[in-house]
Amino acid sequence: MPGQFEAIPGGGAAVALDEVEISIIRSLAVQLLELIGPGPGGEVSDDPLAELFAEGPSEPPADPVMQRLLPDAYGGPGSEDGASDADELRAYSSEFRRFTENDLRAKKRDDALAVIRSLDSMTASGEGGAVLKLSVEESRHWLGALNDLRLAIGTRLEVSDEEDADLLYRLPDSDPRKPMVMAYLWLGGLQETLVGTLLD
Repeated sequence: MPGQFEAIPGGGAAVALDEVEISIIRSLAVQLLELIGPGPGGEVSDDPLAELFAEGPSEPPADPVMQRLLPDAYGGPGSEDGASDADELRAYSSEFRRFTENDLRAKKRDDALAVIRSLDSMTASGEGGAVLKLSVEESRHWLGALNDLRLAIGTRLEVSDEEDADLLYRLPDSDPRKPMVMAYLWLGGLQETLVGTLLD
């Protein structure tokens, strides 16, 4: 079980994590929460209908990571054939974003919060580590958060395709990006094994 998720009886998944691994995942999830930001208006509303009908931004975020996490619905740079088509695609994307981005951000916040809460509820199993056990629902939240974390780190590392990812394996230890690369690859392994437990 060390380093990978395994299916558990009755559904769900489990993985053994040491204190350093717990700290890394928790820190990354907190950073993801900070990046995504608070809900509409900066605070939680007492009126669920107000949140349901709240309009989001119509322009894509400026941060490249947030552009990757919240992409345009109708293509992006380089996907246009002509100027009029580009204007039309931008208008469609803007309208779509206005009515969907708040919900998408809320989903990503829920996933990151679920990761933090499950890590905070772990009990030590000796030798500075613990076994994390997730229900099927918690596993889905974890899967969403792991995907978002890898997208965020991959964007910072400028990974755009498999060729870029292959280059990461050959970085020298002296490269300042190496710790981020190791986190990216490790999270990918966790994500892959967690997917496997949900398919069993």
